[in-house]
Amino acid sequence: MNVRRLIPTTAVAGAVVLGLTALSACSTSDAADGGNGDKLKVTASFYPMQFLAERIGGEHVAVTSLTKPGVEPHDLELTPRQIGSISESDYVLYLKGIQPAVDDAIQQSGVKNTVDAATLTTLENHGAEVSGHDHGHEGEEEHADEHGHEEEAHEEHSEGDGHNHGEEGGADPHIWLDPVKYAEVAKGVGKSLEKADPDHAADYKKNTEALVGELNKLNTAYETGLKNTATKTFITTHSAFGYLAERYGLTQQGIAGIDPEAEPTPARIQEIHTIAEKEKATTVFFETLASDRTAKTLAKDTGLKTGVLDPLEGITEKSQGADYIEVMESNLTALQKALGAK
Repeated sequence: MNVRRLIPTTAVAGAVVLGLTALSACSTSDAADGGNGDKLKVTASFYPMQFLAERIGGEHVAVTSLTKPGVEPHDLELTPRQIGSISESDYVLYLKGIQPAVDDAIQQSGVKNTVDAATLTTLENHGAEVSGHDHGHEGEEEHADEHGHEEEAHEEHSEGDGHNHGEEGGADPHIWLDPVKYAEVAKGVGKSLEKADPDHAADYKKNTEALVGELNKLNTAYETGLKNTATKTFITTHSAFGYLAERYGLTQQGIAGIDPEAEPTPARIQEIHTIAEKEKATTVFFETLASDRTAKTLAKDTGLKTGVLDPLEGITEKSQGADYIEVMESNLTALQKALGAK
């Protein structure tokens, strides 16, 4: 949830300033002017969108992410300067429903080339079996934030995950954790960049094909690595892995609904303990960007181990890898160990 680019943070900060300065000279441009060497000014909402923009855009884009390192995407509050930078962008890439403040600012920005990643693949609702929700659990209803539908609910529960994880009436937004869906999004981003900046269309196409190839390879690694395991059930404090679980035949069990730092009720702890015994689950996963208190509490009460499974909403120094591909590979290793891959 905390975005560190593939370049140093200090360099990014400088790029933001330089980008905003340069915008005044060509803010009316809908695309980069290949004649004077200007880059396409791209605004990405948070890390999974930034990664796509940087990898596909390559040397022809200057990417600014609205979500800085250490900031959880859904808690983002935009400064007037950031709102202004959106309006002055040539191209905006975001995922509607994750960040209400961003959704509102983009809607009002008037930017011609605006792409919602959610429209480039199919979103699904993930019920209890995949996302680990049990609507009968005490205390979970109060966290049932229909993200993207009720901004007031978002503000009220801003300390929690804030995403909709398959609650009734809303779709799970975590499409980037499924390499196949992420590849679909990548293809759509590539095509949209070709239209936004036709002078460099060939390069965008080539970069898209290269990235999709990497994502296909990642998908194969997951399919192979998780095919034969002692158990198919994993337990997590952050119910972000519904698409991943569905893709590879696994079952995700969330501890306390959508809030990764919420204290589980005694009833839920007992239920998780029962599930763990029945399904031979060994590990409670927490994420690098949230407290491990809940996971440790549950592990202590149930005799389970703890481990890291990163929802990849941002990259920090604590991340198990420098970028999306590396962290997903670390996630695969963690899952193989926890599930008893053979």
